Amino acid sequence: MSGTPIVLADPPGPRGRRRILISSIIALVVIAGLVTLALLRLASKGQLDGELWSVFVDQPDLRTLLWNGLLDTLRAALTAMVLAVILGVALAMARMSRHRAVRIPAVAVVELFRSLPVLMLILFAYLGLPALGWKLSAFWALVLGLTAYNGAVISEIFRAGIASIDRGQTEAAAALGLRPVQIFRLIQFPQAVRRMSPTLISQLVTLLKDTSLGFVIAYSELLRSGRGAVEFLGSRYALPIYTVIAVIYIVTNNLLSALARWLDRQQNRRLGGGHAELPVDGAVATGARPAAAVPEQGGPGGTRT
Repeated sequence: MSGTPIVLADPPGPRGRRRILISSIIALVVIAGLVTLALLRLASKGQLDGELWSVFVDQPDLRTLLWNGLLDTLRAALTAMVLAVILGVALAMARMSRHRAVRIPAVAVVELFRSLPVLMLILFAYLGLPALGWKLSAFWALVLGLTAYNGAVISEIFRAGIASIDRGQTEAAAALGLRPVQIFRLIQFPQAVRRMSPTLISQLVTLLKDTSLGFVIAYSELLRSGRGAVEFLGSRYALPIYTVIAVIYIVTNNLLSALARWLDRQQNRRLGGGHAELPVDGAVATGARPAAAVPEQGGPGGTRT
């Protein structure tokens, strides 16, 4: 049942496909016209002169500054990603707990962090926590703010992924005698990761872009490094520098998405392409009841094999 594709709409017919093609061509022509107009305006203002764009060749210190900014961005992003995933899994497990004393605080934490802007959380970590006696560096204030917000969002992604799994699989695992923690670790979590990987990667890409908010607490990430270069070289170099920074963000995010797609293909190849079939004590945990869990009648008393 879980492997049946859901059709939201009928595929377009010949006339529909023709309209889509014509609309796509018109949209491409309009976009190409706007880009051409923008380039002509920039050229008339001297923003496309080779002198401006050769600054990356003539100024090795600028390349070093942007490189260090990229490294600081990746360091904060990777640290926050790991902590946010750990926090998200913990909150998802707590929110699905049967005990109200565990579930209610988890719900409160998730709703609180999801309702606050990321910038507010970063400012609170950098300015509010020192007032409580916990002084953090700009790096850890940025990481803490990103972890709090994205951990809450990722917990909901995990919870939705787990809820989409066929209950028959967990019931079969429970019939085999697996504990709830084992069911989560062996059956629910691996399949949930596969189903929610596109949404999860999208959220991690958003986290990477949100590291630019470290700008407000003087963290030397990529965008702040670029602004420092513009202030030093002059505003006429703003377009080349910010354009290169935008390209760096685009390439980095696309590499992250490509890595996620590669990992997904590797996992599909390892698990056989279809839905995951996880061996549990010699049985296969699928939607059907495992044969090993069905007692066989061996005599008057009915012995189990």
